[in-house]
Amino acid sequence: MLWPKAVQDRVKTGTDRELIHSYPYRSACPSTVWAELVETADDDLFFAGYTNYFFWTQVPHFADTIRRKAESGCRVRFLLGAPDGEVTRQREAVENVALSVSTRIRTTLEQLDRIGPVEGLETRFSAPLDAINHVSLSVFRFDHDALVTPHLARLVGHDSPLFHLRRQGDGGMFARFAEHGEELWERAEPEIR
Repeated sequence: MLWPKAVQDRVKTGTDRELIHSYPYRSACPSTVWAELVETADDDLFFAGYTNYFFWTQVPHFADTIRRKAESGCRVRFLLGAPDGEVTRQREAVENVALSVSTRIRTTLEQLDRIGPVEGLETRFSAPLDAINHVSLSVFRFDHDALVTPHLARLVGHDSPLFHLRRQGDGGMFARFAEHGEELWERAEPEIR
């Protein structure tokens, strides 16, 4: 045996190597993590949170950064819930907070409108039949890193846990969450501006 048992117990192996960090609350993840992941992604930025509004307050110069990324060839996608959808109305009743789900979605749409049309920047609304699956799980992808938030019961996103994953191969947790996001994206409805 090359490694003593004490070392083996502390070294990640298999698919658990993909779990970089976990946070009991999304809001506990430092803004520097979000900013670094956005900044270092070169090929694919996929924001598949139901509202995505917090990026403009969490990541400094977010609008300028995603515009620059898209213009340099990075694919930048926003998957949102429909602001007037049934699932959005139901989620508003569940959360019962002043900053409603539809307001948070409209905030994102307003911020995206300010950026203007940019080649490589796409926005879609989750399909009505997929909205319930979208509202309960946010997947934010930055090339081979992802931040994933499973939404708990009546809690808003910032009060739900967050997992930082890094792709280490096929079939791991990263791939499973990435595939979930892609499935929702493929059936999503393009935003009409």
